[in-house]
Amino acid sequence: MGNRPSKSGSGEEPAKTTLFEKEPSGITYRIPALIYLSHCHTFLAFAEKRSSTADHDAKRLVMRRGTLKEDGSVQWSSSQELTTACLPDRRTMNPCPVYEKHSKTLFLFFICVWRNITEKRQIMTGKNKTRLCCVSSSDDGKTWSQTTDLTESVIGEAISKWATFAVGPGHGVQLENGRLIIPAYAYYVPYRCCRVPIPRTVYPRALSIYSEDFGQTWRIGKMLQKKSGECEMAEIIDHEGRSHLYCNARQSGRYRCEALSENSGVYFDKPHIARELVEQRSGCQGSVIGFPAPEFVPNDDTESKACSTSILSPDTQTWLLFMHPTNKCRRKDMGVYLNRSPLHSSGWDKPMIVHKGPSGYSDLAYNGDKDQFACLLECEKEKEHEQIVFMLFSLNDVKQAGSKKEKKMR
Repeated sequence: MGNRPSKSGSGEEPAKTTLFEKEPSGITYRIPALIYLSHCHTFLAFAEKRSSTADHDAKRLVMRRGTLKEDGSVQWSSSQELTTACLPDRRTMNPCPVYEKHSKTLFLFFICVWRNITEKRQIMTGKNKTRLCCVSSSDDGKTWSQTTDLTESVIGEAISKWATFAVGPGHGVQLENGRLIIPAYAYYVPYRCCRVPIPRTVYPRALSIYSEDFGQTWRIGKMLQKKSGECEMAEIIDHEGRSHLYCNARQSGRYRCEALSENSGVYFDKPHIARELVEQRSGCQGSVIGFPAPEFVPNDDTESKACSTSILSPDTQTWLLFMHPTNKCRRKDMGVYLNRSPLHSSGWDKPMIVHKGPSGYSDLAYNGDKDQFACLLECEKEKEHEQIVFMLFSLNDVKQAGSKKEKKMR
């Protein structure tokens, strides 16, 4: 099974390759995560295998390997269950991979939840039934270690203030200084009455789980001081070489939540609403990724003047892509947004629609070898949970889609 990138400027949706599809028995695949390993030209696609679409019916994590060919196509292996990524009597959820380049170790974070206890029940009772877990691989995902339960060593006593928590879902990131970042969120319990959380006071808060020693030990950062749930993070390098960790988080409301950290995820300053990124009423997970801003050499005076504007992002060496359903009311019409000035909240272009119709969770990856992007997304014609597909597209595809929309608005 292969997949080729879309033709730049065609105006058509990128070609789709179905990696996971709902089975006649009712088995469903949800919650995609994607990572590209440049040293072996390989994509790893992860998902949850469930007995139904419901969160409490999650079972195990599954994975497929995609080998990038010289002609730009991707050849996919068959699906395999990650049998070591589990704990007894618990369901495995929220895959979140990150690659540590110094030790050449691939870490896969996830949560294990007690039997069929729902997130809602944990929030209502204030009794956490979730464990923070990880497996690792030293052969690029061909084999995996046994599960390590990190709950006590990483979260520790803070767990007494959490109703529940999760990682990602989606990919983590390694910063230029070597720090590993796993995006996460927790339902913080500020007040209790008779050991039960006071209603309407328990809200999700995004935070990072990070390692300063290449994955040997992990710590938790401080929570965002604003309602924020499922999140992903990306490193932004400005033209002075300084690192800024960007967080893009789900929230129930009309818009996404954004925040920046100037200390590599220990805490995030001044979280704010991103009014160019719509959110459905109950919210939906979204994906974000950073990539090197393309070099620009002005050819004439006009372009020289343009080079000084924010459109060409003079303040950063990094641009961002964000992926999320674009419809204001429902999870549909999956779009990819470009930000050429990622240190400014108003830098998002109009989105390129990559799937017209029902769309859900997604994850982005950047392939620097081919200077192209890849994504996994939940989608289908009638319901977003019917399949998880893989797509390839270029930066030109996104830029041209945004410029066409701007011309139509004039």
